[in-house]
Amino acid sequence: MSLSEANLAELAARIKQWGRELGFAEVRITDIDLTASEAGLQAWLDAGMHGEMDYMASHGMKRARPAELVPGTVRVVTARMDYLPSATPDDWRERETARLADPGAAVISLYARGRDYHKVLRARLQQLADRIRAATGEFGYRVFTDSAPVMELPLAEKAGLGWRGKHTLLISREAGSTFFMGEILVDLPLPVDPPTGAHCGQCTACLDVCPTQAIVGPGKLDARRCISYLTIELKSAIPEDMRPLIGNRVYGCDDCQTVCPWNKFAQRAVLPDFDERNGLGAAGMVELFAWTEEEFNERLGGSPIRRIGHERWLRNIAVGLGNAAASGARGDARIVAALQSRRDHPSELVREHVAWALARHEAAHD
Repeated sequence: MSLSEANLAELAARIKQWGRELGFAEVRITDIDLTASEAGLQAWLDAGMHGEMDYMASHGMKRARPAELVPGTVRVVTARMDYLPSATPDDWRERETARLADPGAAVISLYARGRDYHKVLRARLQQLADRIRAATGEFGYRVFTDSAPVMELPLAEKAGLGWRGKHTLLISREAGSTFFMGEILVDLPLPVDPPTGAHCGQCTACLDVCPTQAIVGPGKLDARRCISYLTIELKSAIPEDMRPLIGNRVYGCDDCQTVCPWNKFAQRAVLPDFDERNGLGAAGMVELFAWTEEEFNERLGGSPIRRIGHERWLRNIAVGLGNAAASGARGDARIVAALQSRRDHPSELVREHVAWALARHEAAHD
């Protein structure tokens, strides 16, 4: 179907309205030229900063060339969806920081306490694509949510959803950085939106707070040192020199976000999908460590956490329980008993991390 310039402008406005009706906080449109991002991506890969995330390198520069991924693509409709649970108090950043000092607390990244965002955004983006098709007839498109070799952050930045912060996350002046992003690659030559400028200024709060110093420079992240990578993406043993730095963060890390001044503007989710489940915002490590594999799979059905599996769940919590020895809970009977209950676990990965954790308590007790 051939659309005039006026028709395309009207369609773009309608797409943005439909997006808001579907729960997206903002929808914008950009072209597909990511030439400026290719050198940085290649240098990051060449330095090995992607760690064991082989999928980051397997597609080469296709990640920066949307038209190679989906032939015929000329525009990207990019959208953000806020994820802070609706009941999140205004002092949430202070509360999250305080939990890091509680040696028994299991700190789980905010985004992972509700339903898996992949499913939520993908379904909503498909509904948006369906509305476009109803208005235009058949058209070429493909929906993505952190699920294919697409450089979604540079695309969102080009479209004006925000700017790349020094911690490498996208920041919006209206919503901070607590949101998910998704895209629809389309073959419709829609009018594009302008980018916004960067507004981090001289602030280095995110670089300074990173527990592992994974942010090796403004906008440059060494994933191999990032706690989110270590607790989620890494399939093997967590390097011993990294373990003490992880503290009680058992799934992901929000430190660079909780300290970011722009997150005083963080918006609450309009969908109930991201409301907290299983009390994960206040759970203790001993409690979660006791979950059987069946309980893990049942309780975390539909959660992004489930994809790491029970084995890595126990690995992560064992590290947190070991670190409790250096956080005012050395030799704590409940923690030591919990660790001892898993010392003969069938998984060598779990046994090794449990042994390390028990050694920490023994050393601290002596």
